[in-house]
Amino acid sequence: MGEAGQSREGESITPLLGGGTENKVAAPPQQFNSLPVPNENASYINQATSYLGSYFSHSSVEYGGKDSCKSLSHPHELLRSTSGGDGDSPVSVCVSPGARCSTSSESPTSAANSPSAESTETPSQASNAIVTSNWLGLSGTSMFQGLIDRALRTVRGSADDIGWLQHDAEMPPAEDGTDRFNKILEDIGHGVHRLPNTVLYLLVPGLFSNHGPLYFVDTKTKFSKMGLACHIAKIHSESSVEKNAREIKEYIEELCWGSNKKVLLLGHSKGGIDAAAALSLYWPDLKDKVAGLVLAQSPYGGSPIATDILREGQLGGYVNMRKIMEIMIFKVIKGDIQALEDLTYERRKQFLKNHPLPQELATVSFLTEASISPAALATFSHVAQAELPLTKLPVVMPLGAAMAACAQLLQVRYGEKSDGLVTCCDAEVPGSVVVRPKRKLDHAWMVYSSLNEAPLEADAAQVCEALLTLLVQVEEEKQRQLD
Repeated sequence: MGEAGQSREGESITPLLGGGTENKVAAPPQQFNSLPVPNENASYINQATSYLGSYFSHSSVEYGGKDSCKSLSHPHELLRSTSGGDGDSPVSVCVSPGARCSTSSESPTSAANSPSAESTETPSQASNAIVTSNWLGLSGTSMFQGLIDRALRTVRGSADDIGWLQHDAEMPPAEDGTDRFNKILEDIGHGVHRLPNTVLYLLVPGLFSNHGPLYFVDTKTKFSKMGLACHIAKIHSESSVEKNAREIKEYIEELCWGSNKKVLLLGHSKGGIDAAAALSLYWPDLKDKVAGLVLAQSPYGGSPIATDILREGQLGGYVNMRKIMEIMIFKVIKGDIQALEDLTYERRKQFLKNHPLPQELATVSFLTEASISPAALATFSHVAQAELPLTKLPVVMPLGAAMAACAQLLQVRYGEKSDGLVTCCDAEVPGSVVVRPKRKLDHAWMVYSSLNEAPLEADAAQVCEALLTLLVQVEEEKQRQLD
């Protein structure tokens, strides 16, 4: 057995810590090629593990520095682990600051008796060197443990967050208003309309509504034919909740200026969140101007879709899903990634804790369940129309099919019913009158008509009229209670 840095049986070995006067660390590219290994299989596994580990920065280990050496009881010692089955050929691993690990097949005796290693090692080198017995093995373990953690976090997803509003003891209970809604809707079908013209109606569109020219247009048109003053809020739906809340507040003040009429709001999807935020943040300025709020298919508690996309520490983090969404929202549709972040469970919990809805506000929440039947997968929605010189052609998209597919995914993964984007329990606003229709309606149905709609069923405009009529009744009951 020769000295450290010398050959054994004609093989060349790169020293762990250079001897003589040069005192250089072995070059990283020769980390494995210039060293004899007792077991070729173990060497191959170590190299493969090191190679794979470079792709998972979260499980990489930083070496060097005095602080890291403090965790070792004897930082100057060379610790060894056996790679072979007989344990006769230990492999020493030494990592110094600024260099990768080097491996040697020298024996404990030769290392201890090597004058060059002892004579050239200074106290500074001993305190700065980090010595591990099986760095490559630990790196591999950390890497695969990180993979397991990410996989578990990905599989678990939003299971612990869905429906948190119903589990929060501090939230007020909701009241079921489905029967009252059905009675109103039946009367509307027979031509009985009860919406007063003494108030203003403001429809607040949801996420990506700026790219849907027909969003709420049919509802506004039918309201206007009934002699009702109906408006669609002109907001950038892809902006943050607080930014839209401020714009809605200004919009309400502009509508009320000089009219001496109160406003009834109906917000769909994120539009309901934006409208609720406006009333929560600016209630002292709006309490004399707003009569009530309807949240239709709004992720009031949060959205599992948004949360699963943006959650950190998932398997999707390896492809930087957040960066992809930022490019899609900011570059493609000129929006703000915070618009999606504001719909995550974490953000909703924080916001509702700091800014709950006023208890005296009349509120109605509307939640639906999308159909996941094979017929729903062939549903197309009328989202726009192309105007030609002699005719108009409808522009359709398979929104209904997409909603059905997403609803089936949420049903299989979480066992939760949804409209395709929002689970039913997350759309139920605490303290509100809740409407849960038996009819299967997806998330896009409220604002875009379907091409294969049943002629005897109520359309979206009639459903909005019924919800606002119910809201008027709830507001009158609130006033009687306050009086």
